Formats: sequence, structure tokens, C-alpha cells
Amino acid sequence: MTTLPFSVDAIRELAAILTETGLTEIELAEGERRIRVARSPAPATFAVPAAAAVPAAESAPAVAAIADAEHPGAVVSPMVGVAYLSPEPGAAPFVSLGAAVSEGQTVLLIEAMKTFNQIKAPRSGTVSRILVASGSPVEYGEALMIIE
Repeated sequence: MTTLPFSVDAIRELAAILTETGLTEIELAEGERRIRVARSPAPATFAVPAAAAVPAAESAPAVAAIADAEHPGAVVSPMVGVAYLSPEPGAAPFVSLGAAVSEGQTVLLIEAMKTFNQIKAPRSGTVSRILVASGSPVEYGEALMIIE
């Protein structure tokens, strides 16, 4: 029988902290002992107007993410960071589903290294899908929204 460097109760408490705070990972160090508890963020879901509804894809989510990133109207993340859909907490979002946008219009922010970077629409059109939730971490090349 192997012994854990931290008690099971400590691990449960860390997991509870993740759930309460919405964090995706937490790490604790005590001398030479370290523990890291991580969870995957819940996927963002948004209501789509009936006119824009499309059947759900049968493929794996990773395949869908790649397809979204290759969509001609995809707004992709140019960096790793945290996405924000509004300019500040409590403010109206930059865009919403069905909104008309112009090329060059700011559609969201990505915070990276304590700097807020404006992400602009690569083309004019209508926002048909928003693929991230405000405050969620994003990766380089990840599709953030689709403009049709």
C-alpha cells in the first residue's frame, strides 16, 4: 500500500476550492511535498436563435474545435490568455449572438501578462456562434467566435 504525501481530505478540500472559486487548477507545496489538483473547465454553451440552429456534430469535440478554427469566419486567438466578452465586469458585452459586426470592430479582449489585448473582427458579418465564456482560458489558434 502506498501512502499519499497529502491526506485525502486535503485533496478533497482543494477540489472543493476549485469548484467554489471557478479556478481550473491549484497547486500547494509544503517543503519537498507538492500537490496539484486540476479540472477541465466546463464547455461554454450559448443559446442560438432557431433560424441559426444547426444539428449537433457527431464527431469528437477536438475535431469540432479544429473545424471551427478553420472556418473562414473564425475569430481565432492570437495568444494564450484569458478571454473577456465585455470591457469590464458588469458592462454589456462587445457583441452578442446575431449582432452585426464590421471588420476591425473589437469583439472581445484577451488578457495576457496583465495586458488586455483587443481582438478585432477579421471581416464584416453576423456573429453566429460564440465559442468561449467570459473569463475562460484560451489557447493560441483556438476559435473564439464565428462571424458569418
